[in-house]
Amino acid sequence: MTYVENLWLFFILLSGIIIVPGMDMFFVIANALTGGKRAGLSATAGIMLGGVYHTLLGAIGISALLAVAPWLLNVMLFAGAAYMIWIGVTLIRSAITVAAIRAAKPSSLWIAFRQGMITCMLNPKAYLFIFAVYPQFIRPQYGPLWSQALIMGIMTAAVQLTVYGALALAAGTSRNMITGNPVATIYIGRIAGALFIGVALLTAWQGIVTLD
Repeated sequence: MTYVENLWLFFILLSGIIIVPGMDMFFVIANALTGGKRAGLSATAGIMLGGVYHTLLGAIGISALLAVAPWLLNVMLFAGAAYMIWIGVTLIRSAITVAAIRAAKPSSLWIAFRQGMITCMLNPKAYLFIFAVYPQFIRPQYGPLWSQALIMGIMTAAVQLTVYGALALAAGTSRNMITGNPVATIYIGRIAGALFIGVALLTAWQGIVTLD
């Protein structure tokens, strides 16, 4: 697989993950509903910074592994692939529905930004995610790890801005779209789950080929 193909695969998986309704999405909409579009966009900016932080953390972790015990990278690759398959199966089997999005108290733009950043940075599932997914895409054969992490960080922020920013601008409409169409959210989760399983199987196969 070429580096460009690898990036496209990451982009597809990333888009599927971010589109699935979750804590970050609800936080943006809640702020947009109570504080207006600017508050929603401020929350989005905070989440974007949190996403860049996780990208850098994933790159640092992989760099440390390569320096201390390069063979552990393959172990993480297969463990991460197994974890991604588990996530995929869980998403496919679960019925993601949203009964309501709880409105947050009106706050300043700075508070919305800060809370969005902290919420994203302290999300425990994000740490499991980066150490499961990033070894699948950040590879020494593609060049310096810092440049790969930078590109992935920019891609993550861009997709977050596109999805969450659009929801912030659409505030009321986006809330009704998510809370009023449970069938759509279920299928979004199932599609994302299928993406997880497909990417996991592909990267595990590539790991086996590399070992050979």
